[in-house]
Order: sequence, then structure tokens, then C-alpha cells
Amino acid sequence: MNQQQDQLATLHEIRNIMDRSSRFISLSGLSGVAAGVSALIGAAVVKWYLVTNNIVYNEIYGLTLTREAIIFILSVAALVFILALSSATYFTARNAKKKSHRVWDSKTERMLINLFIPLAAGGIFCAILMYHGLFYLVAPVMLIFYGCALLNASKYTLSDIRYLGIIEIALGLVASFFVGYGLLAWTLGFGVLHIVYGTLVYFKYER
Repeated sequence: MNQQQDQLATLHEIRNIMDRSSRFISLSGLSGVAAGVSALIGAAVVKWYLVTNNIVYNEIYGLTLTREAIIFILSVAALVFILALSSATYFTARNAKKKSHRVWDSKTERMLINLFIPLAAGGIFCAILMYHGLFYLVAPVMLIFYGCALLNASKYTLSDIRYLGIIEIALGLVASFFVGYGLLAWTLGFGVLHIVYGTLVYFKYER
């Protein structure tokens, strides 16, 4: 029995070494929680702005957003992105240091390249949609391209991200039919799902 346990332990260690050599496994679940909280705060701020300025959903998706409203919403989205990126960098670096892993190496580079190519394409496509006045499709498209980015990056980091990506894509597709609930879908996708995912990853890998 002891010999069998030793063999299983050895196989487990070999698997861990192989994972460390091919995947970036220092990604922290707390970064997902922080990103989700940032998204919830951003969504609350946008909702407050819409209510305060008497902008209803029909007006938003009827393409009557003012220039000031567009700038405000884009500014909030940019701030949420910066906060999410900063928290991801901080918590991931802290997790890597705790596990005595390198923060930046070829695995990190591959993961980020595969993550940011779909994100960049999605950002450009969202800009094109806004240029043509199709604001009602921006939130669903953001979710779909973000999900594709997670799927693309999952080959080089924690496999759990793959499932988050699939759910984000599904949510984006559903939101494409119910365009009046774009803000709600955005809140669920970037807020609630991130918090749930981050919590699960934290307790699975970091506790």
C-alpha cells in the first residue's frame, strides 16, 4: 500500500512539473474576485448616471445617446478595465511569489498573446459598432469576444478559465436577442461570473 501511494505521489509530482513547464498556473482567483467587484461598481455607476439623466433603455438602444453619455460610459468601462488589470497583476504576482514561480516567462507571454488578440479584435469591432450607432450590440459583443479570449488563453493557463469562457460566450449570445438588457448581461458576465469563478479558483488552488 505504501509503495502504491509513493508511486501515485510521484506521478502527481511529475504532472505538477509538466503543468508548470507548459502552463501559467500562478493566476490568482482573487484577481477574478477583484475584477468582478470592479465591474459591479462600474455597472452601478453607469446605472446611476442613466437614471439621473432620465436615459431609458429604449433611448439607449434607439441610438439617442448623447456625446456626453457615450464619453461617460466609455470612461467608466476604461476605468473598470484598468482596475481589473491592476488587481490581476497584483494578486497574480503575489501568488507567484508565494509559490516561488516566475511571474514573467515564455508561458506568461504565450497566455497574454492568446488572450489579447481576441480582446483587441473585439475592442475594434465594438468601436466599429459604435461608429455605426449600433450601441445595443456592444455589450453582447464584448461578452462574446471576451469568452473567445478566455478560451484561447485557457491552453496556456488554468483549465478552469475555459468553462468561464464558454459561459461568457453563451451569455453574450443570449444578450444578443434581449438587447434591452445589455447592462444587466454585462453586469452578470463581467461582475457576478468573475466573482464566482475567482472564488472557486481561490478555494481550489490557493487555500
